[in-house]
Amino acid sequence: MSDASAEDSAAPAVRRVAVIGGGPGGLYAAALLKRLDPAREITLWEKNAPDDTFGFGVVLSDETLGGIEHADPVVYAALRERFVRWDDIDIVHRDTRHTSGGHGFAALGRRALLAVLHERCRDLGVDLRFRTEAPPAAELATAYDLVVAADGVHSATREAHADVFRPSVTSHRCRYIWLAADFAFDAFRFEIAETEHGVMQLHGYPFSADESTVIIEMREEVWRAAGFADAEAGETIDRCAKVFADALHGRGLRSNNSSWLTFRTVVNDRWSHGNTVLLGDAAHTAHFSIGSGTKLAVEDALALAACLQEQPDVPRALAAYEAERRPVVASTQRAAQASLQWFEELPLYLGQPPRQFAFNLLTRSRRVTHDNLRLRDERFTTAVERDFGCPEGTPPMFTPFTLGGLTLRNRVVVSPMDMYSARDGVPGDFHLVHLGARALGGAGLVMTEMVCVSERGRITPGCAGLYTDEQAEAWARVADFVHSQSPGTAFGVQLGHAGRKGSTKLMWEGIDEPLDEGNWPLVAPSALPYTSRSQVPHALRTDELPALREEFVAAARRAARCGFDLLELHCAHGYLLSGFLSPLTNRRTDAYGGSLQARLRFPLEVFDAVREAWPSDRPMTVRLSATDWAEGGTTADDAVAFARAFAAHGADAIDVSTGQVVSDDAPAYGRSYQTPYADRIRNETGVPVIAVGAISSWDDVNSLLLAGRTDLCALARPHLYDPHWTLHAAAEQDYQGPAAPWPHPYRAGSRRPQTGRTDAPKPRLSLDTA
Repeated sequence: MSDASAEDSAAPAVRRVAVIGGGPGGLYAAALLKRLDPAREITLWEKNAPDDTFGFGVVLSDETLGGIEHADPVVYAALRERFVRWDDIDIVHRDTRHTSGGHGFAALGRRALLAVLHERCRDLGVDLRFRTEAPPAAELATAYDLVVAADGVHSATREAHADVFRPSVTSHRCRYIWLAADFAFDAFRFEIAETEHGVMQLHGYPFSADESTVIIEMREEVWRAAGFADAEAGETIDRCAKVFADALHGRGLRSNNSSWLTFRTVVNDRWSHGNTVLLGDAAHTAHFSIGSGTKLAVEDALALAACLQEQPDVPRALAAYEAERRPVVASTQRAAQASLQWFEELPLYLGQPPRQFAFNLLTRSRRVTHDNLRLRDERFTTAVERDFGCPEGTPPMFTPFTLGGLTLRNRVVVSPMDMYSARDGVPGDFHLVHLGARALGGAGLVMTEMVCVSERGRITPGCAGLYTDEQAEAWARVADFVHSQSPGTAFGVQLGHAGRKGSTKLMWEGIDEPLDEGNWPLVAPSALPYTSRSQVPHALRTDELPALREEFVAAARRAARCGFDLLELHCAHGYLLSGFLSPLTNRRTDAYGGSLQARLRFPLEVFDAVREAWPSDRPMTVRLSATDWAEGGTTADDAVAFARAFAAHGADAIDVSTGQVVSDDAPAYGRSYQTPYADRIRNETGVPVIAVGAISSWDDVNSLLLAGRTDLCALARPHLYDPHWTLHAAAEQDYQGPAAPWPHPYRAGSRRPQTGRTDAPKPRLSLDTA
C-alpha cells in the first residue's frame, strides 16, 4: 500500500452526515464533525423553532467544560462569557438552612447555550433546518454516511429500530415541573416543604444574573392529593410559588409551556444500527437531580467526533464510541438512580437532625463522599461529625456501637465468607489463621462463614458445621485465639442450613454444580431445584419442621459454649430459611406458605427457639435478602415487613443483603449497590442495620454512617485482599485511638512504609542537544 492510500485510510470516509434533533448534543456533534473536516456536508433537522426549548438553565461541570475548551475554543469562549458561577449549596429543612461550600457550579440559560451552538454551526457551514421533521433514520441511512440520532428521550429513531437497540424505559414515582424565577439564587438551593398533602421539594439554581431554574418535585400520591392533577397551568404556578414563598422571597414563578412530568430512565442494549448511532437522551437519561442530561449529551458528541477521527471506518468508530461512553454513562446512571431514589424516599429522612439531613442529601448519589466533602467544606463536615458523636480526630467508623449487651469498638464488620475448607464440618488451622488474621486486623466484629446446623444442611463437603462436639471444640479454639490475641474484637457466628442449594462442589470446582458422587438428599419449602442441573429437593412436611428447628437450637447452644459473642441467623441467599420467605421458592399451600405472614412463620419459629437458647446478654442478628432481583420475588416493601417482624421477636439488628435466591436473578451491581435497602429498613423501622454489598473504601464507610444510612458496615472482598483493612484505614486517616489498636507485635508497622525515593531533584531545564 502506498503512503497516500495509507493516509487516506486513517479516518473513515464520512462525507455526508445527517443529524436528527437540534438539542445541545445534536448541535455540538454537528459543529465538531464539521470543524474536524470542513469538506463534510452536514445537515441537521429540528422539528421545533430555533428557540423552542424544554426547561430554562443548564449546569455543566468543569470536566465537561475542559473537554469543550480543548475541542472547540470558540464555543468555550462564547459559553464562558455567559456563565454564572457559584460554590455553595443551601439545604433548607424544617426552617433551618445549612450551607455547604466549595462545590463549584457553572450554568447558563438553555436558550443561550442553543444560540451559541446555532451560531457556531452556521459559521462552520452546517445546514440547520428548523421547523422541519427529519426523514426516517432508515431513509437517511441510505443517502448519508452517518446518521446521528439525537432526537431525545422520546426518540422516534430508537422506537423505529427497537428490535436492534432493545431499549428499556422505566418511569418513576415522582412528578416534577420545570419553572423559572426572575431573580438569581445565591446558591444551589434544595428546600423541603412538609404540607398537609405530603412532602414537596424545590431544586433551584441561577442560570443568569437575574434568573433561576426552579424545579418542583413530589411523589405521585402527593401530587394527586394536592390537586395538581386537575389544576390549570396558572393555578399550578401560583400554588407552587405559595408553597415555597420563603425560598422565592414572595416572588412569582413563570412557565415555558411547562407541564408535570414523570422522569423516564432510558437504557439501550445497543447504541448503533448500521451507520445510525444514538446520542444523548435518545441513548440514555440521567435524573435531573444530578444535572447530567446536557453534560452527557455534550460528552457523547465529543467522544463520537474523536472516535470517527481515530478509527478506520464507521463500524469501528461507532463501536469505539459506545465502548468509551457506555461505562461512563452506566456510572452516571447509577449515581442518578441513587439520587432519584433518595428523593423518592425523602419522607424517610425528615426526622433526621437538619445538619445530618443536609449531609445525607449532599452524599445521596455516592459521588460526593465524606472525604470529598471535607476537602470542599471542612467546617461543615466537622460539624456533622461532631453531631454524630465523633471525638476530635476520630473518623465516624471508629466510634463505638452497642448491640444488646455487646459494645463494638468500631463500626467495621468482617462479613461472613464461605471458605469451603473444613473437613467433615470441622474448622481447622486454615480457619484459625483466616479468622485470627482478620481479628488482628482491627475490625470491631469478625463473623464466621455460614456454619451449618446439620450434615445435610451443608452447601458443600467443605462447609463448616456446629452439629458435633468435635466441631464445637474446634470453634472454641478459634474463639479463644480471637479473644486472647485481639482483645476487644467481637467474634460472631452465622448459623444456617443450605436447603435446596446444598450438596454442591467446592466454589472453585464449579459453583452451584451438583457433586459428581456422594450427593446427599436436599430439603426445601417446595420441591423446586435451584438450577436446571440441581437436585430436586424434598418438600418438607409440616411434621418434619420441628426437627429442623431443633438442629438450629442445638447448634446455638454449642455456639454459646464456644464463646461466640453474637449469633446471626441466616435467612438470605436462597438457603433454607430464605426459601420460606421468598414467594419464588415457597409455593406451599399450608400454614407455612402463601401470605407474607405465613412465609415468615417458620423462620420466626426458628428465631424464637434460637433466641431462647442463646444467652440473653448476647445479641442476635438476622441476615435477609431484601430483594430477589427477580420478577414476582421479595420486594423492598417485603423486606421492611420481614425486618419489623424479626425485630419484634427480639433481633438486635438486621444484616441487609440481596439476591442469590433464584439462579436467574439480575442484580443492579455497582458501588454500595445494596446499601439503599439497609437505608430504607433502618429509617423506616428504626431497627439497627448492617449494610453490605460492594462497600470497598473507608470513605464509603464514613459516608454511609454519617448520613444515617446504616449503623455498621460489613466488608467481604476487601478483607480477603487485606486482612488488616481496618488498621490500614486508621493509618490512612491518621487515627491512633482505642477503636483500632495495633497488636503489640505489629506496632512497628503501624505507619505506611515508604514506596520509593521522593527527594530527588526535579529537572529545571530542557536542553536541546540536537
